Amino acid sequence: MPTESASAAMAILRDGSQFQWYVIPLFAFVVYVYANVIEKRDWSLVLAGLAFWGMDWFNEIWNGLVFHFTNFAPVWGAPGDTAFLIFIGLNIEICFMFAIAGIVFAKMLPKDRHLKILGINNRIFFALANSIFCVIVELWLNHVNALTWDYGWWSAKAPFLIVIFGYLHFFLVSFWVFDMETIRKKLQVVGTIYAVDVVAIILFAGILGWI
Repeated sequence: MPTESASAAMAILRDGSQFQWYVIPLFAFVVYVYANVIEKRDWSLVLAGLAFWGMDWFNEIWNGLVFHFTNFAPVWGAPGDTAFLIFIGLNIEICFMFAIAGIVFAKMLPKDRHLKILGINNRIFFALANSIFCVIVELWLNHVNALTWDYGWWSAKAPFLIVIFGYLHFFLVSFWVFDMETIRKKLQVVGTIYAVDVVAIILFAGILGWI
């Protein structure tokens, strides 16, 4: 039987009547961020951002599948106020945030990818530090019931799992793409990520209706 928070999220899942006009300026802001980077022809930054966003879509897909197969709860849910709930744990506001997050975090990277910070390669250091930062934000969102957790192993009592499986791979893949030597390799990786996402969404959301 679904939890109260899961039921609340499912009640508004992809409900167009939830639309709010603030979505339009949020979308325009995302377009501006990418347009600004594209204007500078910084394709590494663009593709790092897209890789980060694509990894989040992958996470949201398997999170929706967890709810489908358990009929209890997703690993995380977003049942609160939103202009549009895309998946059970992903609303339009979160989606737009992740769309630009990869660009923002990649811009913080040192130019020297071999530089060490506290004896750790700076890419790994920033991936860990940024993941911890994101989890701290999630702890607050959970505290105010904007983001719900119904499993004891994914909660404030076990934040390390959220760091590892909720964020760390986003950053590692994004930074990996950013540092690749050729645009062709970057495009191949990002293209693969989105190919998997699109096929999964068509299959699990469009055809089977599981998410």
